[in-house]
Amino acid sequence: MPIVAELITYPVKGCAGVPLAEAGLTPAGLPHDRSFMVVSDRGVYRTQRTDPRLAVIRPEVSSDGTQLILHQKGVESLRIEVDTTSPRKDVDLFGQPFRGIDQGETAAGWLSEVLGTDCRLVRVPPEHDRVADGRTPGTSGYADSSPLHILSLATFNDLNERLAAAGKPPMPMTRFRPNIVLDGWQEPLTEDRVHRAEVGGAELGFAKLAVRCAVTMVDQETGTKDGPEPLRTLASYRRVPEGGVAFGSKFSVVRTGKLAVGDEFTVTEWTAAGPS
Repeated sequence: MPIVAELITYPVKGCAGVPLAEAGLTPAGLPHDRSFMVVSDRGVYRTQRTDPRLAVIRPEVSSDGTQLILHQKGVESLRIEVDTTSPRKDVDLFGQPFRGIDQGETAAGWLSEVLGTDCRLVRVPPEHDRVADGRTPGTSGYADSSPLHILSLATFNDLNERLAAAGKPPMPMTRFRPNIVLDGWQEPLTEDRVHRAEVGGAELGFAKLAVRCAVTMVDQETGTKDGPEPLRTLASYRRVPEGGVAFGSKFSVVRTGKLAVGDEFTVTEWTAAGPS
């Protein structure tokens, strides 16, 4: 039976992840996951696709969620009080309209200096009611779609074995920015065939395959583009009808609960094909 090997939340969309030993799972995923987003001065989302230096910003959220600290090597860290009450403003995420609460001039100035372009920082409002699509609908903050991205070590190791066979260096797990890493399955891609699962008292439902983008070609340590891998190798065996290549799977939260590293991941229902 697989177990949870890692839990990672990403408080600021596009920025570095924060490892967790345990966490209460919310309907929108792990605590604070993508609850903040960097936008242009016109409210349009910024991600590593166009601003790869987001990767080297390390966020930290206080235990009570009232403070956000941003760290970046060589720059004085920024600490702000999280604003959840100011007037909402329009923001754009992949062409879809949402609302956000601007976190003020200090945060905007710090991010603009680090990224070298005009930026604002917004937070999802408490009334944020986004519906994430997929086989099992759910909700999420400013994530690309569903609230949880699950990747197994079997799937990850299979890719690195393919890269090694082609004489290419391995990819680090950080390139794929998973929320939950599972260890214990022998066969790669098993997460793609899960329909329902229980872990730590929570229940998860499969939403969709995780179709990968250019973010996987960004070196997460330096914040620089470093293509064409892993997309070139993934394209040789993981093309999907939806377009692009898939690696890992997205899940919605059917029932909340408390998760911890080491928890068993129990599949309660497989897709019709089941594990091969």
